[in-house]
Amino acid sequence: MKCKETEKMIPLFLEDELDTEELREFMEHIDKCAECKEELSIQFLVTEGLSRLEAGNVFDLQHELDDRMGNADHSLKRRENMQWLLYGLEGLVVLAIIILIGMLVLL
Repeated sequence: MKCKETEKMIPLFLEDELDTEELREFMEHIDKCAECKEELSIQFLVTEGLSRLEAGNVFDLQHELDDRMGNADHSLKRRENMQWLLYGLEGLVVLAIIILIGMLVLL
């Protein structure tokens, strides 16, 4: 993924609107690219900071961004595990159908 694509995805990431594949690519790029990670920090700090200032809340935005990144990584792993589980279940269904067809042929 290129930096321009990643930068366009930052608002979607902040709104938790990336699908599994997009999130995987985004997280991989952010982990490797200091410039995009800095841009993510800036956009998060501006967006959340303004919102919090208007509300008069006390906050530690860098800690919150780190938490959000950790949660996104955890969510991505969970989504990928669910995909593999679904692939496995689909395989079992296909296998069961093959066995049933084989049993019917033998009858």
